[in-house]
Amino acid sequence: MSKTNPGRFFEDYRLGETIRHAVPRTIAEGERALYAALYPQRFAVQSSDAFALDCGLDGSPMDDLAVFHTVFGKTVPDISLNAVANLGYAEGRFLRSVWPGDTLRAESEVIGLKQNSNGRSGVVWVRTTGLNQTGDPVLSYVRWVMVRKRDIDAPAPETVIPGLGDAVPADALCVPEGLDFDGYDFTLAGEPHRVSDYAIGERIDHVDAVTVEEAEHMLATRLWQNTAKVHFDATHRADGRRLIYGGHIISLARALSFNGLANAQFVAAINAGAHANPCFAGDTVRAWSEVLDVARLRDGIGALRLRTVATRGAAFALRDDAGAYLPDVLLDLDYWVLMPG
Repeated sequence: MSKTNPGRFFEDYRLGETIRHAVPRTIAEGERALYAALYPQRFAVQSSDAFALDCGLDGSPMDDLAVFHTVFGKTVPDISLNAVANLGYAEGRFLRSVWPGDTLRAESEVIGLKQNSNGRSGVVWVRTTGLNQTGDPVLSYVRWVMVRKRDIDAPAPETVIPGLGDAVPADALCVPEGLDFDGYDFTLAGEPHRVSDYAIGERIDHVDAVTVEEAEHMLATRLWQNTAKVHFDATHRADGRRLIYGGHIISLARALSFNGLANAQFVAAINAGAHANPCFAGDTVRAWSEVLDVARLRDGIGALRLRTVATRGAAFALRDDAGAYLPDVLLDLDYWVLMPG
């Protein structure tokens, strides 16, 4: 009997099954330093214990997207090791803060299956939950992935496509326990803008750009223990190029958004997301955002629903006349952030 694991193929999934992913991970201060080294991350709450204490927290929590990448990485060997593409996200909610010293693990429930018409692959929908060492959920999200079949003659499962919400409602957003922006220092945060300074439909060019290097995206892929072959195995593609992990682009776009959204201190939800085109080392990534909604959650705390687009091209260019993403567009992400109200 083989001791190695080739990963799951499309015909290996069963609707309703729960997959407990291997290798829990204890998060330390080292992850915070590496995250800051990989991305130009400057959000004050995740950078400074003193700033976080002034905002009512016990100290500086881990960056929300570092938590997302850690949980996502746990799922890759079981969900997307043999993926053709990661197709989208929905109903992502950050449920509680994660601190250095917390241990994260992940579970996924298969909630949808659909074989593609070519019979060689299919789409798998999973709802993944990240849990801490006490079993409390810290993150939940849905993603769907196109996965190869091992045997093209294997019978197709019954098609089940889950109904998913267009966006997490503002009243379902979780505010970190103790968070209080009454003593918020806008000068130390980097910008004066609060929720009321933004309007629905407003678009922001984040101006700055980052050229992706081979070394940094490989370090990121290994850091998050993401074992997907297309990201680290140069022989997996005929052109010998390694795809940049989509989460790397999400974090780059979030970090670049600081210029114009410096007070968006927390990512509260991921409503939808599409990796529109592949990214490779040598590409220069820029970002722009559009305000989709504005919400007041409680006194002093508000939320913006944003569309942030990562691109190799010009700001505010998204789709062609036929409605398809332009070839320079890398990421189209719809999400909620928390900031002073």
